[in-house]
Amino acid sequence: MTLDLATAHRIVDAAHAEAARRSILVSAAVVDSGGHLVAFGRMDGAEIAGPVLAVDKAYTAVANSISTAELAVLAAPGGELFGLHANGGGRFVIFGGGVPIVSDGRIVGGVGVSGASAEDDAACAQAGLRSF
Repeated sequence: MTLDLATAHRIVDAAHAEAARRSILVSAAVVDSGGHLVAFGRMDGAEIAGPVLAVDKAYTAVANSISTAELAVLAAPGGELFGLHANGGGRFVIFGGGVPIVSDGRIVGGVGVSGASAEDDAACAQAGLRSF
């Protein structure tokens, strides 16, 4: 399956629905396999940092082929990828909220959510992923 615009919007909508269920406000982004933005949505009243962080979380998940929550452990002080956050032109985000989208064993894109706690952001990203 490929990641088209309609699918990307469905993912954003699912992430927002999970945020509404949790009574939080977030921004959600979907990028393609090259890390390029396909769809984005910011809930009314969501924090101003969310638009940048959501896109960069999705980009990070694609670029590193791993969720940003898992990457946080590897990139923590003493971790084998410590210092990663200082690379990638500053775009690598190493806390929860970004997940790769995999189809037939191939990464076709990524979902990024930002605006709440890392745990809530990750849950909303997973909800978006499930809609894929």
